Amino acid sequence: MNKQYTEISKFLSYILRHQPETIGLMLDSEGWVDINILITCAAETGKKLNYQLIQKIVDNSDKKRFTISDDGLRIRAVQGHSTRQVDISYEERIPPEFLYHGTATRFMGSIREKGLIAGLRQYVHLSPDEKTAINVGKRHGKPVVLKIKALSMYEQGFIFYQADNGVWLTKSVSIQFISG
Repeated sequence: MNKQYTEISKFLSYILRHQPETIGLMLDSEGWVDINILITCAAETGKKLNYQLIQKIVDNSDKKRFTISDDGLRIRAVQGHSTRQVDISYEERIPPEFLYHGTATRFMGSIREKGLIAGLRQYVHLSPDEKTAINVGKRHGKPVVLKIKALSMYEQGFIFYQADNGVWLTKSVSIQFISG
């Protein structure tokens, strides 16, 4: 994607995941917003969007952060929300034996002390493979990949969900389920 697409993708992430109110937007509890309302609110703050541009960003996003509703009228971020406007009702899933969490070395002290906690987000994000976790960790500094005993957690009552883009979600990961 070119620079314009990257900039707009970051804008959409910010608006649809974290601060919709900064452009006067209200998301429903599942994170959906009417695309025409998004375009209008964005224009009022100087961001020029149109349906074709939004569709192109959704279609070409390597991380599949956004989805457009089946009727083509609404858009949402598939996971990663910190706004309390949104509480997507994901379907509970049985995880594989292991999942992975990418982080940076600078966070390891806190993780060894508290485990993985969602922080400002609603869920801890886990990857199905180490390669994805490394890429996530690189965004925050020198990467570290933690191996999570996901199936053992599930068997002990922890609940897992999987977002439309394949990211696994859980509320927290206790220290005893982390290696790496």
